Amino acid sequence: MKKEWNIFVINLGSTSSKVAYCRNDKIVAQLERNHEMRELRELKTTEQIIGFYRQVIEEFLATLDIGMADMDGIAVRGSGKNGAYRHGAYLLTPDMVNRDVNADGVGHRGLFASTVIGSDLSEEYGVPAYLYDVVPVDELPLIATITGAANHRRKGASHTLNCRAVAYKVAKDLGRDPLDVTFIISHMGGGFTTLLYKDGFIIDTCSAEEGTFTPERIGRINMGFMNDLYSRNPDKEELDRVLRRDVGIYGHLGTSDCREVERRIAAGDKKAKAVYEAMAYLNSKDICALAAPVAGKIDAIILTGGIAQSKKYTGMLQERVGFLAPVIIVPGAMEIEALAGGVTRVLNGEEQVNDYSLVRPLRPFEELEEE
Repeated sequence: MKKEWNIFVINLGSTSSKVAYCRNDKIVAQLERNHEMRELRELKTTEQIIGFYRQVIEEFLATLDIGMADMDGIAVRGSGKNGAYRHGAYLLTPDMVNRDVNADGVGHRGLFASTVIGSDLSEEYGVPAYLYDVVPVDELPLIATITGAANHRRKGASHTLNCRAVAYKVAKDLGRDPLDVTFIISHMGGGFTTLLYKDGFIIDTCSAEEGTFTPERIGRINMGFMNDLYSRNPDKEELDRVLRRDVGIYGHLGTSDCREVERRIAAGDKKAKAVYEAMAYLNSKDICALAAPVAGKIDAIILTGGIAQSKKYTGMLQERVGFLAPVIIVPGAMEIEALAGGVTRVLNGEEQVNDYSLVRPLRPFEELEEE
């Protein structure tokens, strides 16, 4: 069995994109490209979106002394839709792209492009491609899915990839078994996810649709606001602007870059200060809320993602949540290493590939009750 694998990693995003060439889970070379929200908004068609991100990949490939045909596997941080996935690997196939991605439209541009381009490269060069720890990993217990709307259930959706990788790292650093710890993890980037990790599974989440607003997400909005909005009979363009485009810190301040926000605060901008503190205030409430399902028995609170590099922001969180458990900061993201490591384990036969045909649909509570 081959012990050293050449892995090409694709992780395209809304604020930045990362592509890398790894040997097993060690990065040999990588390219990170930051994106302005304005330039992404100019991409109107699927062809424009794919072309924009494909250019980033082609630029990186041109710098390597190894070709795509020499890769053993392609690791993709892709979308995955239409159901509840397990954590781990799924073989990326054209059928998956057609059923899950193309059928549901673009959604998140970076995840959409990653999935489509990964599948295209796999077919073109005959290299297997895998999705790993996709966003819609949903292993929530039944009690966490029931809502007040009889035909609607909550679904798990989170920054699964980085959060599970960080959980494993912190557990090892603490001398603990990653399958016998309980963490609250807040991943903070353009969008946030705060989640409850217990014994290897993500058992509850607080996504950007349920919790704090973020640099680029609107966060939880009360029904009164939505009723007022729909009473005006807005068209699709206005709905998109109000709910998706001019939202979060960007909607307040015209920038989604928290480094710029902190520069404004340092220069005496009171509005920037109030908005930034409000985001931390709501973020801390999300963290504390997730302590309830495990009766406060938390081994650590982990702050990760790009904004975890900010001592100012993490300091505001620590002040409010430190009473629950020790706060551990893991700045940035381990997504490249996590993707490459997952595919390496698959190629080594150490980890089984999940069966895509078993991805179960999200069903209303009544159907679950009958089982």
